[in-house]
Amino acid sequence: MDWSVFITLSPELVIFYVFAFALLVQLWYYLGFFSRLAFYKKKELPPNTPPTSIIICAKNEDQNIVNFLPLIFQQEYPEFEVVVVNDCSFDNTGDILNEFAKKHTNLKIVTIKENENHSHGKKVALMMGIKGATHEHLLLTDADCYPTGKDWLKNMMQHFTGDTEIVLGYGAYEKQKGFVNKVIRFDTFMIALQFLSFSLARKTYMGTGRNLAYKKSLFFKMKGFASHYHIESGDDDLFVNEAATKKNSKVEVSIESHTISRVKGTLKLWIRQKRRHVTTFRQYNFGSKFRLTMISFSQYLFFATFTTLLIVQFQPIIVLSVFVFRLIIQLLVFNKSMKVLSEKDLLLYSPLIELFLLVLYPVITLSNMFIKKSIWK
Repeated sequence: MDWSVFITLSPELVIFYVFAFALLVQLWYYLGFFSRLAFYKKKELPPNTPPTSIIICAKNEDQNIVNFLPLIFQQEYPEFEVVVVNDCSFDNTGDILNEFAKKHTNLKIVTIKENENHSHGKKVALMMGIKGATHEHLLLTDADCYPTGKDWLKNMMQHFTGDTEIVLGYGAYEKQKGFVNKVIRFDTFMIALQFLSFSLARKTYMGTGRNLAYKKSLFFKMKGFASHYHIESGDDDLFVNEAATKKNSKVEVSIESHTISRVKGTLKLWIRQKRRHVTTFRQYNFGSKFRLTMISFSQYLFFATFTTLLIVQFQPIIVLSVFVFRLIIQLLVFNKSMKVLSEKDLLLYSPLIELFLLVLYPVITLSNMFIKKSIWK
């Protein structure tokens, strides 16, 4: 091969080729993967309602329990229990749960008391809840979450046929006024777009504990959280990353199957939560890390080369046309996917929020290198 051809290329042309490469990678993900969720059509499934244990870990969640636990008990489902783990709460959580137990015989309370000589994270609480669960099929959510309707449990459980051992659901955040709310919800949407789309492509790599179902036998087969117990976070995504196969995972995205969570009040509190989530990425398997890295890398590469080409004024009409083409494809996929996940109000803000997050993500990553702090959830 005559490498002199490449040596004689102008710097601007080299940058343009890199720009084109970044575009192709982005299109590969948007059209090859993300379109799977955008155009997903749920197949008719036979009735399937296995007895289920809903597991909720609660640490000082008295107000959320008062507001949201009644919605859990309103599920229209033949047989289920609700296992609430009261994890060292020092508010009224315990008393409120005892009052609920008087009205609901299918409530099981697991209490973990404070130990001055030993501290623990959410994984211990979740393990205690799973061990205390009566049924084989488990549905996990958080104390600050509530289902969108009475068929949440039914929609999640109907997928447990054949080889299915894991069902991934969507955990949304409440819609409120303000830009911060839209940033948090768009970030949540993008994460879901990725993990749900990859799961539809039989490349399941994570789920969210706000809305996640799996079999109790799978949990013990994987020895629980043993392989990543030393990591504070990862009770949901690292477990799924390790336990998922090409055949044992399904997704459920109907609006009736969503859960809704209270939004962190400020950008600072949300960033604190994101810092915990970022720490689990390096524990993913190689294939998952490669695919996710390429999404992020191609995104940064695309915007960096686009800006550079405009500054040096290299074929601005072509460069702008390529940028608009990518934007159109992105908005088309976003529009369909946001309709599936009931997040359509984010569409017009998505280009601006995407740029904002491109600046914010490196800040979050760098902060983890210099700030170490224990975070329960």
